[in-house]
Amino acid sequence: MSSISTMTRIAAAAAVVLAFGSATASAEERTSFRIAWSIYVGWMPWGYAADAGIVDRWADRYGIEIEVVQINDYIESINQYTAGAYDGCVMTNMDALTIPAVGGVDSTALIVGDFSNGNDGIVSKTATTLAELAGTTIYLVELSVSHYLLARALDSVGLVERDVTVVNTSDADMVSVFTSTDEVSTVVTWNPLLSEIAQFPGATPLFDSSQIPGEIIDMMVVNTEVLEANPDFGRALVGAWYETMALMAAGDEEAIAALTEMAAASGTDLAGYQAQLDSTQMFYQAADAVAFTLSPDLIETMDLVRTFSDEHGLLGGGVDSVGIAFPGGEVLGDEGNINLRFTETFMQMAA
Repeated sequence: MSSISTMTRIAAAAAVVLAFGSATASAEERTSFRIAWSIYVGWMPWGYAADAGIVDRWADRYGIEIEVVQINDYIESINQYTAGAYDGCVMTNMDALTIPAVGGVDSTALIVGDFSNGNDGIVSKTATTLAELAGTTIYLVELSVSHYLLARALDSVGLVERDVTVVNTSDADMVSVFTSTDEVSTVVTWNPLLSEIAQFPGATPLFDSSQIPGEIIDMMVVNTEVLEANPDFGRALVGAWYETMALMAAGDEEAIAALTEMAAASGTDLAGYQAQLDSTQMFYQAADAVAFTLSPDLIETMDLVRTFSDEHGLLGGGVDSVGIAFPGGEVLGDEGNINLRFTETFMQMAA
């Protein structure tokens, strides 16, 4: 990820708009679609499903084509989705709110795939407790879920962000800055970087996402207008996803082979990838994803996320400026400007 400020995000997305056109220009019936994904434990199944022909098989079932594109820069993938270069993109719940939703793109969380249950964390060479972070400098991808995790961790011990100094650091540099210099003592990051950093001699894990379960959610987000005009696009994606989930969860030789391929594609081995899965609450069963999406806890989580986002200037017009819709009709924020929607409808079909 690489995210500096609201203006940086908007400028990047605007540049892609010039290259690809309006984000809503293609919201009509059609047969060809594109989705984007990036490296992360919970999103590796998309790469595997594409390579193994699972996505093509489900697309063929509905008479459509779905191109699955890997993009190395996570935030760039969301910027391109926001600008209309892709019809769907993997992203966290916070980034879905602060980039496409704020950018005016009405988006739907088609698949709630998992939540981080230890995959994001804080590691320090000098502090052994969160309270000891007061007055220190902390390196992270600013305005990302790592930043959100830090805020939640500090709050748990009565500290606030002004008690520390945050330095924006690219995820590509995170391991090297932590391991190569004594000046960097504390970082906040995600797997697989987190696992590598935690193994550094003298490193102490201080806090991770298992202590705020269900708050950092990994999703496949699609353009709402495209989905409404082309429901078979949603059906095909959901079908491919849950076929892959069933394969991963089977525990047989085919499952091991698939997991091994995902591990290699993410730069680790089977044991390393399994360790990452162990700290991820994957929703292998569609029914579990549906239950999570229907839970009132999701509304509470998104209220926390939008409050954090507003406090960091990511919503532009205030905490209520963007509407977030949930199953059952409840809306947080502006009901006249709903740009992020959670729905169980397509996952329920799979369940």
